[in-house]
Amino acid sequence: MRVDKFLWCIRAFKTRSQASAHCREGKVFIGDKAVKPAQELKGHERIRVRKGAVYFEWEIIEFPRSRMAGAKVPDYARDVTPESEKQKLADIQAAQRDLIRPVGRPTKRDRRDWEKHFK
Repeated sequence: MRVDKFLWCIRAFKTRSQASAHCREGKVFIGDKAVKPAQELKGHERIRVRKGAVYFEWEIIEFPRSRMAGAKVPDYARDVTPESEKQKLADIQAAQRDLIRPVGRPTKRDRRDWEKHFK
């Protein structure tokens, strides 16, 4: 099975064209080698994908016939992403939440929070 199709099937990407684009940009690795979208996969390989600053890893268990429900993904690919990468993702998401400003006029509570933060 092709790398891009496998990543799309296990829901690593929303569309197959996104999976192909990541491969062409050199963000998908098998071992330490960047792969092209048409690279054929063998069983029990590890695929590493860079999304932003975080590297996600999956180990192939079996090849699916087509895209599946999210609940069935563990039957075909095991998530072996290191805890350090998961923590990095959580830190990035927390920092983004702090930057989101409410829409509309700020409340008195918002103003007080901003004053505490910037003083």
